[in-house]
Amino acid sequence: MNLYDIIGPIMVGPSSSHTAGAVRLGNLALAILGEPVQQANIELHGSFAQTYQGHGTDLALVAGLLGWTPDDLRIPQSFDYAHKAELDYSFVKANLGDLAHPNTVRFRLIGKNGASSEVTGASVGGGSVVITNVDGFSLEFTGELTALLTMHVDKPGVVALVTSILSNQGVNVAAMRLSRQDKGGLAVMVLETDQTITNEVIAVIKAMPQIKAVRRIQRV
Repeated sequence: MNLYDIIGPIMVGPSSSHTAGAVRLGNLALAILGEPVQQANIELHGSFAQTYQGHGTDLALVAGLLGWTPDDLRIPQSFDYAHKAELDYSFVKANLGDLAHPNTVRFRLIGKNGASSEVTGASVGGGSVVITNVDGFSLEFTGELTALLTMHVDKPGVVALVTSILSNQGVNVAAMRLSRQDKGGLAVMVLETDQTITNEVIAVIKAMPQIKAVRRIQRV
């Protein structure tokens, strides 16, 4: 246990799980989309659905989609800033399944350059979060480390080539998770790393013919 576990994150309240965690979930969804958000349909499950207005979870989620941090003093005015940024958002209560954490949200996002993404994650307490699904692929990462997310064709050698590129640039892989829906179809990989991944490395990986999309997700 460390000091963070005892006093929680530096944040605009009232709740570390319903506010600070919600901002971080928005941050990660924005990073996965890879461009500014134009439209966000936000589905709230469990406790999030029941208390989101009273705890400011709705304000916090939008703040995260704007790229703000949990201690940003503008969070109570995030709706006004979203309007100025032409970010169209909506909230709906949803049942995301009996196995979903009570503080779960699913973002359905469209970016200003036309990208789209569906991201599901949960705020698990103390400001900590976990992403559990991206575009229908089950996975798990927390945003506590820099991460590389790829969508690629499920063929032999792709994983080895990506990790080799990282190794050649002195980037150490701390954790790796893979998910696929069908053999030989599309797969998603998340590599959490100890070092920052440079734009040059991203460009090399993006140029691989098997790679359909790549995202660098900075620690949040």
